[in-house]
Amino acid sequence: MLFSIITACAKNSNAPSSKKDSKYKVDSSLTVAISADQGTLDPAVTMDNSAWKITYPAYERLVDFDGENTKVKAGLAKDWSVSKDGKTWTFHLNSGHKFADGTSVDANAVKFSFERLLKVAKGPASVYSEISKVDAPSSDTVVFTLKQNFPPFLSTLAANYVNIVNPKVMDKEKDGDMGQGYLANHTMGSGPYQLTTWKKGEYIQLGLNPHSTVKPALKKVTFKIVSDPSAQKLQLQKGDVDIAEGVPVDQIESLKSMKNVTLLQKPSLLVDYVYINSSKGNDALKNKKVRQALNYGIDYPSLIKAVQQGYATQSRGPIPKGLWGYDSSAKQYQLDVDKAKSLLKEAGVFNVTLKLLYSDNNPWWETEALTIQSQLATIGVKVKLNKVAYATSRDMMDKGDFDLALGVWSPDFADPFAFMNFWYDSKNFGLAGDRAFYKNTKVDQLLAEAATSNDQSKREALYKDIQTIVIDDAPYILLYQKDYLLPINKNVKGFVFNPMLQGIYNLQDMSK
Repeated sequence: MLFSIITACAKNSNAPSSKKDSKYKVDSSLTVAISADQGTLDPAVTMDNSAWKITYPAYERLVDFDGENTKVKAGLAKDWSVSKDGKTWTFHLNSGHKFADGTSVDANAVKFSFERLLKVAKGPASVYSEISKVDAPSSDTVVFTLKQNFPPFLSTLAANYVNIVNPKVMDKEKDGDMGQGYLANHTMGSGPYQLTTWKKGEYIQLGLNPHSTVKPALKKVTFKIVSDPSAQKLQLQKGDVDIAEGVPVDQIESLKSMKNVTLLQKPSLLVDYVYINSSKGNDALKNKKVRQALNYGIDYPSLIKAVQQGYATQSRGPIPKGLWGYDSSAKQYQLDVDKAKSLLKEAGVFNVTLKLLYSDNNPWWETEALTIQSQLATIGVKVKLNKVAYATSRDMMDKGDFDLALGVWSPDFADPFAFMNFWYDSKNFGLAGDRAFYKNTKVDQLLAEAATSNDQSKREALYKDIQTIVIDDAPYILLYQKDYLLPINKNVKGFVFNPMLQGIYNLQDMSK
């Protein structure tokens, strides 16, 4: 479950005094306009890039993604090795890293963080089900023993899942929650930043970790909650915010004429899709023919034009173009009203009403929901819109309390596992990834085989076979692959977009 923020303004007990804010120079602070408030910030719980933009700079990891590419570089670990069978990974840590309270980061902290992640057993834990044990034979050495070979293991370590958490979080434990309540709205990491203030519904602010080995130029970073896209655009134009995440695509062109704004446009691995609740939603959705009918009921080019103004490409299969495993020959649904109606008739489904869940987190979702509602009406499916607060939508998705739901996904490590095994493995029901609550025993078996083979060509062939099955089973409506667009003040320097870290900023390297 998501833990609510009890106080209106949460202060980090490890944070420097807010009185220091008055000493910051104007160009040492950065303000980012975001569209919605956040849910939990606990790295062992959240699977959400929106939350990760807050937590990623507040924690460190064993390895990090290297600049704009998908390769990893040293982080807390200075070097590492793996056994020939792929089951034993040994990492040697750099010295001198400290948590925000001054406590040293050592092998026991790494061991604690992984063991806590597995004991909390929320979404991120599913990635590490192959870990048999974690040992800390010395203060600077960590050894992972896996149950079986797991090829994506190293890449996963650069993701937000395994941010290294200060073991002192156990001092904040309540009712056996291992500090989940506290970390829902605080940070306890060794990254260059830490959460200093969270004023619910207004802003989230990061300040420096005084003990960090990195000394950023930006001393204060504020994520300002501005739900109105037009207001974001105006504030960007005036210079009140430096980055505006929520400017809709229909206003993007007008940004190009602003003298103080540059528009960053990059190929993205972010996909936008619809979860079809295959087992916990409306009974009609248990029928594959009904799910296929919904896929045939979408006019994809029209939707992309209406929702993204053409800054997107229709998806072809669950693995996006640009990531190995992408299948250029995969079946791609197209609008076919007669086919959709015929499938509904074969399924014995008439006058069905489905609830479509979405939130205020992405500014385009309102238009997308209305477009889907209109398009599915042409095949005889009535869609009732259910817009809720972002945190509420996450909770409802996790429980399966919906028929259809809008979603986005981008990979956190450079492997098809990040799409295929998350979305389609039935052990990942809910926010862990399988948000369609889809189960196919054959698919589960093939996914397990693909996840443990060292032969990439074999893995690619397996994922191709799996894609053929799941596209036919249609537990999702795969809408489009979105371009990454970011309006940013020209005074901001040093931002690097990494497709593995969608919506996350390399704040420690940025300046104004």
